[in-house]
Amino acid sequence: MKRRDFIRTAAIAVPAIATANVTAAPKRKVTEPQKPKEEEIASLPFRNGKFKIVQLTDTHFIGGDARSQRAFDNVAEVLDAEKPDLVIHTGDIIFAKPARENLTQILSLITERHIPFAVALGNHDEEFGLTRIEVLEHIRQMPGCLNTAVKPIHGASNDVITINSADGKKQWALYLFDTGNKAKEFPELKSYDYIHADQLDWYRQTSKKLKAGNDGSPLPSLAFMHIPIMEYLEGLSDSRRQIRGNLGENPCSPIINSGVFVAMREEGDIKAVSCGHDHDDDYVMKWRGLYMMYGRYSGGDTVYNNLKPNGARIFELTEGSSSFKTWIRLKGGRIEQVLTLPEEF
Repeated sequence: MKRRDFIRTAAIAVPAIATANVTAAPKRKVTEPQKPKEEEIASLPFRNGKFKIVQLTDTHFIGGDARSQRAFDNVAEVLDAEKPDLVIHTGDIIFAKPARENLTQILSLITERHIPFAVALGNHDEEFGLTRIEVLEHIRQMPGCLNTAVKPIHGASNDVITINSADGKKQWALYLFDTGNKAKEFPELKSYDYIHADQLDWYRQTSKKLKAGNDGSPLPSLAFMHIPIMEYLEGLSDSRRQIRGNLGENPCSPIINSGVFVAMREEGDIKAVSCGHDHDDDYVMKWRGLYMMYGRYSGGDTVYNNLKPNGARIFELTEGSSSFKTWIRLKGGRIEQVLTLPEEF
């Protein structure tokens, strides 16, 4: 059975099994983020000179299904071990109806720990009774969610978050790109969706605004999305690329190149892109000046997964530095791929 056929089949087979065991979350003393006004950019501060991000991806959660217990336990364990300043979920959060209940249950592991979070929706999130916009609007009502209102561009979850120094100066930006589902404009291509021109215009304008506020220098940035851009495939075919981590399947990228890579390189701010979507990949690849990486599969057994145990990718920023650390935390506590970029390549 092909990979995507398995996903479609698994989504239908939802047995009624006991609900995931919800345990009381430990209290965490943090400054509750203020929900930004619609025209503002959400921001968070460094904490003792550091800022830690947990990237969850592809939890494919189904409440009441024992196959999701491993996802539930993994998310709880990672959050308690890392105690992040921010969680970014790069999509395919749920995998069955009822969408609102399933979203609330898996994301409550974050909200109960009082951790700010944001999402970049996946291709499957809109397939269980809610539109893409309705999914995001439900998530936005949850405590600590930093996603702002849907912008008048393609997708729902395009956003940017800045990380500020103690004196309020913006030091990093985190871009969230909505990579959609299918490329509806070109149905004959049967391609995954791509980042559209209006999304790139929004990114370029935001990048230039942040650059102007950073004494004319590009503001160091990371980008998060669900579906990998086309250059993930192109980079793998180049013998000059450098790679660390697990390559278990070829990237399922769109076959339409909309110029995302060029836009990022021209603006000069984005250091790395991290995505999900391909459950058997968790590598970091350097190619033509950009780090293209995957999060670690965070889900359970509702869909295919051969990277076991599950886990999450972690990022750590340091105040005053444009380099960053990243590593994989596996369920059970093992740490892999400890990298300081760009020094390690």
